[in-house]
Amino acid sequence: MDSEAPPAESSANNLPDRLPFPPVTYSHILHCSYHDWHARYRTLAPKSRVIPLPASFVNYLRADGIVLPPEAARPTDDDDYDTFSDSGEEEQDPSTEWPEIHTQIKNTITEFGKVTPKLNWSAPKDATFMSATNDTQCQTPNDIYLLLKSSDFITHDLDHPFDDCVPDPTNGHSEAESVLPEVPYHLVLRKYANFNPSLEFRCFVRNRKLLCMCQRDQNHFDFLFDMRDMLRSRIQSFFDEKLRDSFPDPNFTFDVYVPAPHQRVWLVDINPWAQRTDPLLFSWLEILRMKDPIGFEEEGDDDLNGGFVRISLRDGSIMIPGSAETEETEETEGDEGSESSEDEAEDPAAEGDDDMAPFLPEFRLIKKNDPEAYSFNTPQYSAHKVPRELVDASLAGPAGMSEFMGKWQDILQQQMREDQQASDSE
Repeated sequence: MDSEAPPAESSANNLPDRLPFPPVTYSHILHCSYHDWHARYRTLAPKSRVIPLPASFVNYLRADGIVLPPEAARPTDDDDYDTFSDSGEEEQDPSTEWPEIHTQIKNTITEFGKVTPKLNWSAPKDATFMSATNDTQCQTPNDIYLLLKSSDFITHDLDHPFDDCVPDPTNGHSEAESVLPEVPYHLVLRKYANFNPSLEFRCFVRNRKLLCMCQRDQNHFDFLFDMRDMLRSRIQSFFDEKLRDSFPDPNFTFDVYVPAPHQRVWLVDINPWAQRTDPLLFSWLEILRMKDPIGFEEEGDDDLNGGFVRISLRDGSIMIPGSAETEETEETEGDEGSESSEDEAEDPAAEGDDDMAPFLPEFRLIKKNDPEAYSFNTPQYSAHKVPRELVDASLAGPAGMSEFMGKWQDILQQQMREDQQASDSE
């Protein structure tokens, strides 16, 4: 990875037992829910529809097994699929429990053409192995249902949204502190766009200051290094103007997309300032230990009367326009400007003082020879995948599962025989 800052010195002795996160409150998790922040930043995000979900649809997502509405049977090239499907039983149409949702999904697909689904916090990226296109684009309602019900990420959204969280301060009222807030679940259908993954970036905000950022894709892109300063400036301006003072919490992370010609920044997602959020090219310990940016509070004295404040990066002093100290300093700089520049050029301490240098968020990219680059050996989200044949068999009902188990036993017995023959020959 290409880091612009020197690595922090660390050893096994000074590593904490737990990451020093501030308490993650229930409200912070809800503020990072798509339905909550999208209402505030609709014009900054790609085009999408946010559909409130009734309890019947949430229960369908939570239910075991994958039962799809019969109106759009999933296509397959497997010659054995017809055999698997002959179970003698007709599955009940689950969409009869939530016909309005089914209709809204079909209407949105008609409007957008293709969509990518997600729930409040997560997209079913771990279930793309179920898709014919190996991504999250969907052209039918059943494509959406299949991805949602096959995803562990969606299951986490449904069953564990408040893991490792604490209740919000209740002003002395301690009753019901242990009661988890009710989550208003929503289905997000975003208009499908073929994003260039090299131009997606994750940004980290602490105390309403943009602390650092990095590329999201784990591959090396050589052209990004020449664009780094420009992209950093675009993202910094976007944060300062759109997010810094309007997001409810001071700490959070956000993902952006900066497509060519790189004039506009799109807000893709907002994630909690919590260990559950992937720090990608950083470590959370590294982020939590980063120094705050150099600056000053604008909640200043009334004596300034709307004037400006001059901050000296050389000695950290603050000067008010019109004061004697300011005038004296300006005269000194005018008389001795050339001499002082020469002194600064010759003084290594003056140009090497990192603590007093103007702050820029670190922008980390992957170098060509980094171990992370071109890491194709382990497929992404491989821990969440199951054989496609098993999924096909489960969709076919009891007869399909019975046939699959019979074939599986035959394979295991054949493998055992081959292993036994190999050991006998030795």
